[in-house]
Amino acid sequence: MIRYRIILTFSLLFLFLPLFSQTNSFNIVFYNLENLFDTINNQGKKDIEFTPGGEKKWNGEKYSKKINDISRILTSVIPGNFPDITGLAGVENRHVLEDLIMTKELAKSNYGIVHENSSDPKGIEVALLYKKNQFKNISHKRIEVVFPFDSTLKTRDILLVSGTIPDGKVIHIFVNHWPQRKGAGRETESERMHCAVALRRNIDLLLTKDADSRIIVMGDFNDEPTNQSIMNIMQATNKRKNITPGDLYNLYYDFHNLHNEGTYYYRNSWITTDQIIISHNLLNRKAYFSCNYDSGKVYREDWMLFQDNNKKYIPRPTYEGNTYHGGCSDHLPVYITLSVK
Repeated sequence: MIRYRIILTFSLLFLFLPLFSQTNSFNIVFYNLENLFDTINNQGKKDIEFTPGGEKKWNGEKYSKKINDISRILTSVIPGNFPDITGLAGVENRHVLEDLIMTKELAKSNYGIVHENSSDPKGIEVALLYKKNQFKNISHKRIEVVFPFDSTLKTRDILLVSGTIPDGKVIHIFVNHWPQRKGAGRETESERMHCAVALRRNIDLLLTKDADSRIIVMGDFNDEPTNQSIMNIMQATNKRKNITPGDLYNLYYDFHNLHNEGTYYYRNSWITTDQIIISHNLLNRKAYFSCNYDSGKVYREDWMLFQDNNKKYIPRPTYEGNTYHGGCSDHLPVYITLSVK
């Protein structure tokens, strides 16, 4: 009987091993890819500039270089491993995502794709890549942002993906790409405020169903951690004491305030628009995956940068206007690692 139980136990173990690989860490990356477009003019989308005959003279050679550069970065962020979850902004469609995960390096990772077509008139969208042996995709939905002051105004949807990670618990991931800054940023501030309202409403819906929901919010918010949309409406701060259910902790709040660096170089200054924000129950836990207050990191390598006219080393963009620079993106990727204490 004892021998039978031992055999049964090991049989069950090997039955469930394919669901999750054995690991003590879970890596999460967000990266704005700065207009990853294919070379085809898609009907109904304002993407003619990203075609061989368009103003940017976008062609197969440039597209392949960008795809391979992105692949190189995603395989280097986590030394010796691939990101378990990668949130992406600035992608045109599912086709470019399929091309990306089939590059020589990323094909080894066995990534799945979560993507929905959005309302953005140019066709710029968000997406999520996940390692199938590390994340069990349960459900996803697109959250459309409505602007009551202009019903014709459209922007990128927010993507919500829910799934199980190797500690057996469910996490809910929101991927964002809010309306871009114009001028000092105030021209489109009201649009980002409405994105924050829509996002916070959906976070509260999750917390109403389960007060212990584990939540990760990532994206290019085109606002900084101390702007009203994030600090006041989303209620994402750097509060470390008396944290309660429903509070959000911005892993890039102190990075923004204490270091003269950022993720995006805007109007001759570094700003931190790319951020990862987490719920309080993902901080300093012992029984399952969590992270520390200072876990927010920015990935940068010399080959990703170039000197601008002011001799500052900044992310090399793919384009500056219609001038081709051949870089991967004008943003730097951000990442965190959840681990079992």
